[in-house]
Amino acid sequence: MTVTMSDLYTSRTERTAAIVSRQEPVVYPDPVGSQPLNKSQLREYEDNGFLLLPDLFNAQEVQALLGNVEAMSTDPGILSREEAVVEKGSQAVRSIFRVHELSELIARLVRDPRVLDVARQILGSEVYVHQSRANLKPGFTGKEFYWHSDFETWHIEDGMPQMRALSCSVLLTDNNVCNGPLMLVPGSHRQFISCTGQTPDNHYKESLRKQEYGVPDPISLRLLVDQGGIEAITAKAGSVIFFDCNTLHGSASNISPWPRANVFTVYNSVENCVGDPKQGLTPRPAHVATRGQFPVLTPLNGPLLES
Repeated sequence: MTVTMSDLYTSRTERTAAIVSRQEPVVYPDPVGSQPLNKSQLREYEDNGFLLLPDLFNAQEVQALLGNVEAMSTDPGILSREEAVVEKGSQAVRSIFRVHELSELIARLVRDPRVLDVARQILGSEVYVHQSRANLKPGFTGKEFYWHSDFETWHIEDGMPQMRALSCSVLLTDNNVCNGPLMLVPGSHRQFISCTGQTPDNHYKESLRKQEYGVPDPISLRLLVDQGGIEAITAKAGSVIFFDCNTLHGSASNISPWPRANVFTVYNSVENCVGDPKQGLTPRPAHVATRGQFPVLTPLNGPLLES
């Protein structure tokens, strides 16, 4: 007799919106490798669902990374690929995916112990890159990213089974209150919002520019914001934000003159590999969601910038 386990995090079905309590730990026991975070930092991450580490990378490293991203954003060979996503209604580059495979420098960045060891410590296992991208918000024209939980999308569209992944955003420009900084809802990672609306196939082609499915309903969002508030992360270039895969987040458009850019890496536990997408959806392409064979990340031996 075959026993079918029910999905704890059902979403985008005919049922109405719902809020479901998280079942997994936030910080996992038995961290792998070195442990860069102290108890206070781990507690902050566990309580809020995110952690800011200021000035993790120096000015020279930031300049090299930013120059690398800017070069990719104007490279015709990259812009002609599906990895390059432009804003809806314009040709302005919004995101470039799979940057850790398109750039040797970013391939080194995702293995830098300053970020990799934090991911391994929090997730309590070896990790791999589920997704990487450079996010760009040029001055005056950068568009918003609406409120969402990444896990909701990765669970439904990629088949990620559990909340055992995190995002790492390396700031390549100063993030201030005016240029569309990342906003997070503290404590929201402990609740899963089951969203309404059935997902169109190949939804990623539109959602990477503007997400319309898998977004929280206003009532659920208001409840979680009333409980935890909203925190806009303002920090200098070189700072790094780590946030749990289920933390609600978004960012406003950038109508300031100051651009905003970051390199965004999703570290997933090797014990949490993706399966089949839900609802019979076609798997998203490899540049959006790693599946099948993948390299387990090992810490970089040496400086980020090669002499």
